[in-house]
Amino acid sequence: MLFTEQHELIRKLAKDFAAKELTSQVLDEVEETGVFPKEILDKMGKAGFFGIKIPKELGGAGSDHRGYVIVMEEIAHASAVASLYVSSPNSLSGGPLLLSGTEKQKEKYLKPVVIGEKILAFGLTEPGAGSDAGGMTTTAVEDGNYYILNGRKTFITMALLSDYAVIYAKTDMTKGSRGISAFIVDMKLQGVSCGKPESKMGLIGCATSDIILENVRIHKSEMLGERNEGFINAMKTLDVGRIGVAAQSIGVAQAALDESMKYAKERKQFGRRIADFQAISFMIADMATRLEAAKLLVYQAAYLKDTNQNTTKAASMAKYFASEVCNEICGKAIQIHGGYGFIKDYRVERLYRDCRVFTIYEGTSQVQQMVIAGQLLKK
Repeated sequence: MLFTEQHELIRKLAKDFAAKELTSQVLDEVEETGVFPKEILDKMGKAGFFGIKIPKELGGAGSDHRGYVIVMEEIAHASAVASLYVSSPNSLSGGPLLLSGTEKQKEKYLKPVVIGEKILAFGLTEPGAGSDAGGMTTTAVEDGNYYILNGRKTFITMALLSDYAVIYAKTDMTKGSRGISAFIVDMKLQGVSCGKPESKMGLIGCATSDIILENVRIHKSEMLGERNEGFINAMKTLDVGRIGVAAQSIGVAQAALDESMKYAKERKQFGRRIADFQAISFMIADMATRLEAAKLLVYQAAYLKDTNQNTTKAASMAKYFASEVCNEICGKAIQIHGGYGFIKDYRVERLYRDCRVFTIYEGTSQVQQMVIAGQLLKK
């Protein structure tokens, strides 16, 4: 069995929370204002979602990757943007600290994030280094007991909201990806600033912006892990991050399928429910089948992670397939709704916009194909 009784209790908790707190009224206000309510974030923290797979001694719930996938799936089913706030501390921001942080660093930086007191960002992508992380130009130059950081990170989720950021920078410009180190940067330090919040197609309510580093002095004690080992830390972190995006994808896809089935049963044309037309019913059958396949890939990747098996290929397969399928299902949901699907009053319009980035962030579909092929064909 992939799931235990405890996992099912976690699913009920997340599902009940989403139904009570992530109402259409709240989410419509988020779309209008671009701000996610702090009181709901506080409730998510108290429910243990920010640390669902983080050890209890660090303030987490002590569950596993399957528990994380379940929470992500159920929260994303209600709101894709809400799931971003769950994802960050459990994967991209919390992951580097879990992998490489000292006990002191975990206590100082991770624990407050897990309980919802602080926000931590993940700073890897740059304007000229997206899929090619090894091509980054941000530098960290040694200066006594400090490093001096200079550079620019882009598309950083929650940068404007964050108290700290994990920043990857070149400590040896001659070694490419093998010359990258990771640092924990206090966002209030002199020389740290953020660009304007990006005006995005979807995922409204979670600010995305650049992080600019101008002669920022970071004490050596704030290096995360070993010098020049940052790229390995980032790639291992992304394994978990990709499982998270895959979980988001199946949650949003399920919502689109649910909306489509509901609409097809209610909408009548030519004196019949549109669900009774073979063209529509077959479309829904295809959506449901592909979603079920995506779910199995996602659950399998989480299970492999929980049993300490290599998950690089499985995580990439899950992220690649689930994100692509989610986009297909949301596109078909719009088609089933016809003209109404193009109107913001209908939920599928938001689902369509929110899911588009799933095939792009945390490694594009093309990068996932590279990873999968590399794992299959390596010598």
